[in-house]
Amino acid sequence: MPNRLGEYLRARREQVHPEDVGLPPGGRRRVQGLRREELALLAGISSDYYIRLEQGRDQHPSDQVLDALAKVLQLSPDATTHLHQLAHPTHPRGLAGTPNDVPPSLIRLINTWPTTPAYVQDRLLNILASNPIATALSPDYTIGSNLLLKVFLDPAEQTFRPEWPEVTANGVAALRAQIGSNLDDPDLLALVDKLSTGSPHFRTLWNRHDISPRLSTTNRFNHPAVGPLSLRAEKLRLSTPEGLTLCIFHADDHTPTAEAMADLAAQLDVIAAGTARG
Repeated sequence: MPNRLGEYLRARREQVHPEDVGLPPGGRRRVQGLRREELALLAGISSDYYIRLEQGRDQHPSDQVLDALAKVLQLSPDATTHLHQLAHPTHPRGLAGTPNDVPPSLIRLINTWPTTPAYVQDRLLNILASNPIATALSPDYTIGSNLLLKVFLDPAEQTFRPEWPEVTANGVAALRAQIGSNLDDPDLLALVDKLSTGSPHFRTLWNRHDISPRLSTTNRFNHPAVGPLSLRAEKLRLSTPEGLTLCIFHADDHTPTAEAMADLAAQLDVIAAGTARG
C-alpha cells in the first residue's frame, strides 16, 4: 500500500533548512533539510512516533499533530489542508472529465466572447471546452488537449511561454492542489507516468510535492501571429460534481495586448468568412 503521508512529510522536510526554524546551520549533515529528530522535537512529538509516521507504520495522526508538523514545515494553508487530506483520505469520483460534463449553457456563453479566450478544464488539466479565440491563442487549448503534456513535452512551449520555468512549477503545484489525496486515480497515474518518462524536469517538480492552487495570475505569451501578449487569467471553480474549472484570459483596456487580441479576433473573422464562402 502506498505511503502517501510519509512521502509528503519526507519531501517537505527536505525543503526546510535548519536556519529556517531557528537551528544553527552548518556542521556535517548527511540529510537534505531537517533531520527527523529535529522535526519531531520542534513539533513536540517523540522521534519514534514521527519515524513511524514517515515510514507508514502509523497512518492515523491526530489533527493536532498534523497542525504541529505543518507549522514546523512552514506549510501554506492549502498545503496544510493537503496534509490533512493525506492523513484522512476520501474517495471522490474519477479526476478526469469529459466534454459532456460541461454545461451547454456555459459553452454558449463563452462562445459569445470574441476577444476573450476561455476554456474549461478538469482536475487533470484536460481541456473539455474552449471558444474560438482560445484555440487561436494556442492549440494548447483545443478540446482533448492536456495542458501539462503540452507544456512539458512540446519544446516549442519554451519559446511560446517566456516564463516557462515558473509556468511548469506552478502547473505541477496546481495539479497536486486539485487532486487532493486521490493519488491512486488511474488517469492521474497514467498522466504522471507519461510526463515522468518524457520530462526529467517534471519528475523533479513532482517529487517536491509543492501545493499551490492557481486562481488568478498574469500569463505572458510570444504569439507567432500577433507578438507578445500579457493576459490576466482568472480561474473559477464550477459548482459541478466533476470538479471543473472555467479559465478566462482578459487584457487591460487600451493596451498593446488588447489591440493584439482584437487583431487575432479579426483574423479569425477573415478565416470564418472565407470558409463560409467556400
